[in-house]
Amino acid sequence: MKTLLARSTLAAAALAASLAAGGALAQDAAALQVRSWAATCANCHGTEGRSSSTDAGLARLAGLDKAYLVEQLTAFREGKRPATIMHQLTKGYTPAQLDAIAGYFAAQK
Repeated sequence: MKTLLARSTLAAAALAASLAAGGALAQDAAALQVRSWAATCANCHGTEGRSSSTDAGLARLAGLDKAYLVEQLTAFREGKRPATIMHQLTKGYTPAQLDAIAGYFAAQK
């Protein structure tokens, strides 16, 4: 009986550990997805949004306020802010994806 209880406890612990690991893997996958979306911005805005350009059209995104970034990305997406390419790029993302991208750049320092 004690052996059965011990095995059941061990099985439950193993299941809990695998579920916790699965959650961590899902978070890692989500973070990787956001990072890959943000990587498309590197050509103009620099790696991780750290542009060294003084050209206002190639703004440094790293560390900017998330709400500001969401507002600007949304304005591009809706055609309210003029741009050469940003209005086309942002149409390829959902509002939730733009929010995640903004969060990524806001977290960069």
